[in-house]
Amino acid sequence: MSQRRSVSGRPSGTDGSDFSYRMVVDSRYQKVAEGKSRLSALIFTQALIQILEAAILFLFTPKGEPLDRFYVSSSVICYVSLLIGELGRKRSRSTLLKLYLFGSSIAAVISVAFLIKSEKLYELIKDLSKWQTSAIKIFKVAAVLLGVVVQIFTIVVTSSLMHNMAPPKRAS
Repeated sequence: MSQRRSVSGRPSGTDGSDFSYRMVVDSRYQKVAEGKSRLSALIFTQALIQILEAAILFLFTPKGEPLDRFYVSSSVICYVSLLIGELGRKRSRSTLLKLYLFGSSIAAVISVAFLIKSEKLYELIKDLSKWQTSAIKIFKVAAVLLGVVVQIFTIVVTSSLMHNMAPPKRAS
């Protein structure tokens, strides 16, 4: 069985009636694809930040001292929300993306609250001459602040993605 030759301008295997339709991709779908790509990079960045924060927590907690419940709960919430966000991104489910936004935002707020609650942070700010001995605390602050900045970008990108995934509103 031989393949039919393409006649000038017609794609192989069609009768040519859908040619102009198939060649134009709606900008909404392009925006969704771009948004999914950006969200993938942001989710990966958030995962790296969480791994960094967990490493700082576990490696530099003194022996015999318990881990802070707020910090651990923030990490667990963020890891679960990252999994939900990745599922929502891959499957284009706006309800999962909304849950991801809610969970990751709560985790960021808990991290900031933990940072503010930390009395050692105030000591560090009061006496900046001891910054060399407090390098770990500075890394914790930097990781949390970086997480908040990434969370702001994530909220913007995810909201835009959900808006573009929604069916177009018809004028009545």
